[in-house]
Amino acid sequence: MPGFEEKYEEWMRANVSSETNPRRRERLEKGLSHGSVEFLRSIWFPAAGSFDHLHPEWEVRDLNGGYRYIDLAYRPGGAMGGIEIQDYGSHARDLDTRRFKDLCWRHGLLALDGWTLLPIAYPSIKEEPQRCKQLVLAFIGKFVATDVPAALDWLEAETVRYARRLLRPFSPSELADHLRITSSHSRRLLNRLVEMGMLSVASGNQRHRTFVLPSDVSGVNGKKRSTRS
Repeated sequence: MPGFEEKYEEWMRANVSSETNPRRRERLEKGLSHGSVEFLRSIWFPAAGSFDHLHPEWEVRDLNGGYRYIDLAYRPGGAMGGIEIQDYGSHARDLDTRRFKDLCWRHGLLALDGWTLLPIAYPSIKEEPQRCKQLVLAFIGKFVATDVPAALDWLEAETVRYARRLLRPFSPSELADHLRITSSHSRRLLNRLVEMGMLSVASGNQRHRTFVLPSDVSGVNGKKRSTRS
């Protein structure tokens, strides 16, 4: 299976060759920022497995008739998801009042135009990769039904998708409300997914109280919990 470098180069070539807008084409030919490439390498590609529906340096018009560019636009079926990599140097330490106000206007106007924005801090890419991956899966889940193993039945599959979207531990009663099933049924469903390795226990020893995706467990209480009751 092709690795990141091969798929990234293929994706960038396809974007450049298909672009007829000279402004965006020039930006693409210069290459993406270091932060965007690291996000794609460490977070997006491992989590999503492909660059489908993802468009770098996506051009949008502002209210003054100028042009702005979203670092990465996610547009399955015409959806309007935007990912912005917030580099610590340019967006925090050296951010003066004018640039700070411009950044807030930028995000506000994009939101009013219908974009769902996902800002990612560059330090988090390095220091919190698992949390970033879960954030990406939840972001993707807002627009598409994310892939789950074919062996799961529809209740199991929707439970996994629910966990990906929620980004926090959840209880059997919350899942029961979501799936419109009884709490006892949801508990059996959750315990079955724990046995399959699809979910882990976030709290509760004798009786499991909350559940979470496996990669989230280490961040719940600072250490990984056992999945045994």
